[in-house]
Amino acid sequence: MIDAYADPGTPDTRGGWWYLWWLVARQPGRSVAGAVLASVWMVLLAATPYLMSRAVDDGLQTGDTGALARWSGALFAAGAFNAWLSILRHRTMTRVRMDANFRTVKVVVDHVVRLGAALPRRTAAGEVVTIGVGDVQTISQCLTVVGPGVGAAVVYVAVAVVLLSVSVPLAAVVLLGAPVTALLVGPLTRRLQRAEGEYRERQGVLTARIGDLAGGLRVLNGLGGKGLFADAFRQDSARLRTQGYRVGAVTSWLQALGTGLPVLFLAVVTWLGARLAAQGRITVGELVSVYGYVAVLVTPVSFFVESGYQLSRGVVAARRVVRLLRLEPEEDSGTLPPPARPAALHDPESDVRVDPGRLTALVCARPADAAAVVDRLGRYTPSAATWDGVRLDAYALAGVREHILVADNEADLFAGSLREVVSGALDRDADEVAGALRAAAAEDVVQGRAGGLDAAVTAQGRSLSGGQRQRVRLARALLARPRVLLAVEPTSALDAHTEAVVAQRLRQARAGRTTLVTTTSPLVLDHADTVHYLVEGKVAATGGHRELLAAQPGYRALVARDAEGSTERTAATGGSTQAPVRRTAQEVLR
Repeated sequence: MIDAYADPGTPDTRGGWWYLWWLVARQPGRSVAGAVLASVWMVLLAATPYLMSRAVDDGLQTGDTGALARWSGALFAAGAFNAWLSILRHRTMTRVRMDANFRTVKVVVDHVVRLGAALPRRTAAGEVVTIGVGDVQTISQCLTVVGPGVGAAVVYVAVAVVLLSVSVPLAAVVLLGAPVTALLVGPLTRRLQRAEGEYRERQGVLTARIGDLAGGLRVLNGLGGKGLFADAFRQDSARLRTQGYRVGAVTSWLQALGTGLPVLFLAVVTWLGARLAAQGRITVGELVSVYGYVAVLVTPVSFFVESGYQLSRGVVAARRVVRLLRLEPEEDSGTLPPPARPAALHDPESDVRVDPGRLTALVCARPADAAAVVDRLGRYTPSAATWDGVRLDAYALAGVREHILVADNEADLFAGSLREVVSGALDRDADEVAGALRAAAAEDVVQGRAGGLDAAVTAQGRSLSGGQRQRVRLARALLARPRVLLAVEPTSALDAHTEAVVAQRLRQARAGRTTLVTTTSPLVLDHADTVHYLVEGKVAATGGHRELLAAQPGYRALVARDAEGSTERTAATGGSTQAPVRRTAQEVLR
């Protein structure tokens, strides 16, 4: 099985069938072993009727006890050996499926990491979740055809050849069985591919809506937008259910054929064999063997139908994986190294300028406008933003990412110890981690947990309160010590007292370094060196916080309203954290 840290290889993204073949080709020895073991296992199943017929003809009919004992012993030995082969076959095919599962997970995760910030703009989160939850399992399951599927074809041909020595008409009927099955099942498998593909598309949309609902429920409640979102979810859910019925209808026919065709096949061949025995054209022992052969053929015929069903679903899932793998990250045309000295960032579209070594704040009535400025300055969207007078996209992207950090207040928190969550990929000692947590006023996160820095934090920080999650995110950003820190609403989920502490410590921790924060909190703005007041996404005024309060009525109204909201939240909650609502319903639903 694939090593968790091994290179999964370069996937074949020419199409769904090519990707499935690549998964098989990446484990040739195991795939061949599964096919051989399955083939021998099924051939030995077919050998059972032959041994039984010999026991009847050579032992029972002639009264030869020795011959009967020999053939019976051979029958027992073949059964025991075949049982052992069955264990090996099952273990081998389990490894084939698990390797395909893990390999697909690795290539998908590696590609998602490579896409980085381009991923949300190229595909929905629900698409990635659906691939990880359902498609990976479907792909691995369809590789069963590598073992039992090949074995079914081998034993089918072997039985047909053996029947030629018994009766040519019987062999002809057996050989015609597979084409007839393919003619009956083929149209259904193509229909299943279409229905399953549409079902997967709708499932991805619905999964994305579930994620949006889970992440924005509190805001939706506050804005009265929950009903609108619920109606959209209800409509998508109804469409998915209807499509699920279509998939279920095709699947039920395939499963019915998988059960019914082998039985019908058995009845036809048995009837023909009985007629031949009654006419004296075959012996009683041969009749027994014919019945046994046909009974054995029930398994491969069932495998043919099942393989068609599994492959139809598998190729649909593989096409979705291929579509994701075909997405390319944004082309990095930059070649310049980062500036050797602290330098200013400038966004011509908004006219925001972030001077080196200073704490700059963006104030805007619409948080989305401020976030758009940050995305341009962080090179997460194409723009004419400059760094040290040179267009940001002229610098190598790796250098930009190393020195400019965008700290989103809703950034993901991965499961692990508190030390690992704050440190990330950095190698920091306990004192450095504790210092970053203190700078973010997050000491209570450590003190309130039995394990301290080694206490477990669940995925997305669900074991923490909203304010604690935000401060842990800020601590992680501060511990990274970037030359330029662009923080989006770093204190929006904090009460007034904690917010004041964070504002003071943030300035101290980033002294001499370039820092930009987006906020409307007067507690944070009062510590800023420069404040840009944005109207309709462009700088309307620049200056100190108190200067803008005196000179800009719009700024004063916006900031004063936020100050009143902070006071009300503190009084109502007794100082507990509660996120203020600063977004419109349209922005949330968008």
